[in-house]
Amino acid sequence: MESDALFPLGEPAATHRIPAGSGGDGFTSVGADAPLPVRMRPATIDELVGQEHLLAPGAPLRQLVEGAAPLSVILWGPPGSGKTTIAHLVARATDRRFVAMSALSAGVKDVRAVIDTARRQRRSGGPPTVLFIDEVHRFSKTQQDSLLAAVEDRTVTLLAATTENPYFSVISPLLSRCVLLTLQALDDAAVRGLLRRAVADERGLAGALTLETEAEEHLVRLAGGDVRKALTALEAAAASATALGTGRIDLATAEQAVDTAAVRYDRAGDAHYDVTSALIKSMRGSDVDAALHWLARMLVAGEDARFIARRLVIFASEDVGMADPAALSVATAAAHAVEYVGLPEVQLTLAQAVIHLATAPKSNSATTAIGAALADVRAGRGGPVPRGLRDAHYAGARGLGHGIGYRYPHDDQRGVVTQQYAPDDLVGTDYYRPSGHGAERSVAARLPVLRRIVRGLPAPVSRTDGGATGGNGRPSGAVVAEATHEGGKDAVEEGQQ
Repeated sequence: MESDALFPLGEPAATHRIPAGSGGDGFTSVGADAPLPVRMRPATIDELVGQEHLLAPGAPLRQLVEGAAPLSVILWGPPGSGKTTIAHLVARATDRRFVAMSALSAGVKDVRAVIDTARRQRRSGGPPTVLFIDEVHRFSKTQQDSLLAAVEDRTVTLLAATTENPYFSVISPLLSRCVLLTLQALDDAAVRGLLRRAVADERGLAGALTLETEAEEHLVRLAGGDVRKALTALEAAAASATALGTGRIDLATAEQAVDTAAVRYDRAGDAHYDVTSALIKSMRGSDVDAALHWLARMLVAGEDARFIARRLVIFASEDVGMADPAALSVATAAAHAVEYVGLPEVQLTLAQAVIHLATAPKSNSATTAIGAALADVRAGRGGPVPRGLRDAHYAGARGLGHGIGYRYPHDDQRGVVTQQYAPDDLVGTDYYRPSGHGAERSVAARLPVLRRIVRGLPAPVSRTDGGATGGNGRPSGAVVAEATHEGGKDAVEEGQQ
């Protein structure tokens, strides 16, 4: 790494030459042949798009860019959300030295050289130093440790960028010395606006080409919230259109330029709902291969992974339900992974969840049970809560008869007692009707016994084989033993009652 003495004290930070090997290319003045994403970087913080939650007057990000306070900051966000752009805005501040390095190529020696120079400059009355470290999560613990003292006493103001969760990838002492700012992926409207700006702006295509609506939507979908990806694709499409001698970028040109076919999928139209429906029905029909195809269609089209995850969580209860209770945990974990990991890696998690749900045994018993219960409530069936079930924890409740007669199930060795839980006009109503699929088979065997005990009904008796039997001809005690998790003494005793 070259000496930081290369930075003249009075030279504006925007023109500081970045040390070789530091990963700071592009922080100098931008040339006309620079890539479109570089040329279109905002010149001021007010041009920054998509991070409104961080741009309020007095907010840490605005203070950092405007040099109002020497705050050390860690920027956490997905690719293309503006982390490097913010570093460029900080570099343009005229009252600070700006040094950039990448954790991919810099080591402890490089970090210490920057800190030593910053300390000498500070002691001699020179400008403060801002140290930008890209991909800081790739620094080892030792490398991160080397920053602590300098950040603590503000020898340097640290500006670090990461796409990884800093609570796992940045050591706690360094994290505690910095303000953590979370950047969000740009939404479609923001990406669309930046594409249009690039088409018209003198720094971009300067209006030389027209971007057709279908092509624009294709580029927006491909970007997935990554504006750098969108602008790179636009530049490639513009080059193709120019080579063809046409003044417009149509869908075919955009597809050819980025080598990705546009999936006919309108997130606000029929195709969106048709493909979603096809995914759900394929999983319901246990066709795992078709389900994976529809999932891939949604992912390639740029569908919001959170929407897909929500549909999987709903499906887990609606169509798999009690036949595989673990399906809900799998779907919920996938939804969490969407927030925690993000695309593109989370497509693996979504695929795993789809495979689990498509191949799981199916039961819609939970769906039909709550549907029937809701229908009764809406029809006015029900009535007051039985007195024994009412809240008896406040003064005077006993005087009203609340809780009197309530039997505590745990006092019975079976863990279940005869007692009325339903309102008077719904006693004996069966909402839940378990299937015989998967894990629900054991529930289907256990439930009749539970209902008989709770409702105080006698066990059915048949003498076809000289003894009490269940509905399948086996002794009812055996049925109950098989139906319970424990399958022990208490279950057999209940079956013999």
